Amino acid sequence: MDEILTPDQWFDLQGRLKQKFPELSESDLQYEESAEQDMLRMVEYKLHKTKVEMKRIISWI
Repeated sequence: MDEILTPDQWFDLQGRLKQKFPELSESDLQYEESAEQDMLRMVEYKLHKTKVEMKRIISWI
């Protein structure tokens, strides 16, 4: 997850994460250019997942 996601890629991933994890809110998944890593760390924290677990989740989605 060290790569930067484009807004379109994030929009697609956002929808899939919201389906899989309904506890995530719109504000949790708000895309801000150049802040992807901060946002992903916040999602990891909210879901109680490690970075490795999040990489797996994203790769499965």
